[in-house]
Amino acid sequence: MFKRIVFFIFIGIFVSSCKYLSLKEEDKREFVAKVHDKLLYKDQLVEDLPANLSKEDSILFVNSYINEWAKKQLLLKKAETNLEEESEKYDRLVREYREDLFINSYKEAVIAQELDTIVTNEQINSYFEENNRNFKLNEALVKLKYISFGNDVINKDEFVTLFKSSKKQDLDSLLTKKLEFNYYFLNDSAWIKLSDVYKKIPFLRKKNKEGKIIKKESFIEQKDSLTTNLIYIKDVLERNNLAPISYIKPTVKQIILQKRKLELLKEIEETLFDDARKNKQFEIYKQKNE
Repeated sequence: MFKRIVFFIFIGIFVSSCKYLSLKEEDKREFVAKVHDKLLYKDQLVEDLPANLSKEDSILFVNSYINEWAKKQLLLKKAETNLEEESEKYDRLVREYREDLFINSYKEAVIAQELDTIVTNEQINSYFEENNRNFKLNEALVKLKYISFGNDVINKDEFVTLFKSSKKQDLDSLLTKKLEFNYYFLNDSAWIKLSDVYKKIPFLRKKNKEGKIIKKESFIEQKDSLTTNLIYIKDVLERNNLAPISYIKPTVKQIILQKRKLELLKEIEETLFDDARKNKQFEIYKQKNE
């Protein structure tokens, strides 16, 4: 349907363009506009034509598309004329970009096919132990849980009791009431950046500066006119301490994978190089003055 619409839009243009239709046998594509020696072909435009346009919108799109294409070609021609002395440099940059594009695409394809992406816990632990001096914390970490709820809740005392408990069944019971919380975080086995905690619980930053309340195994209850906040700090790791393996594990895994990538690429390059020398596809010629 849309191709028929486009055909009628172009018919007037094609009639006025008949003098250009004596194309070479190898290129019989129809074109709809010409700027100097550059041609805009119909199939290029049809490919970019959005689907489900009305006839009026199609006409507007086609006119705009052709005009923008023409402006681009005119600017390009002007630039080529005025920067002719830079042409060789730009040609070199284009060649280098093309070469890099091909090489990088090939590398990515090889990596996707050949790279071993399985990293075991043993490999992570081994790398961490050998390089742990590189994994010092640059900010404090905490293990904690917290909930915030409105002061108008009926079962406030129950929330406090369940929250203070270390029993799994009490935590499960607390989770069943999560819809009554303003916000919550109950996984106190995970290390979190203290700076991220401050973003979620802003009052904690101020209180910590005043009285150093961020301490291991500390309970905090904070109230205002509308809400109650319960916080339990299970553990704290200060800045410059060795990062815990559970926290640094994703980073170590990425380091191991990156190392494997580099080794794989080096192996590929060396293999290509050696094969080329053996097959005399690569030779170095002595200079005459040597």
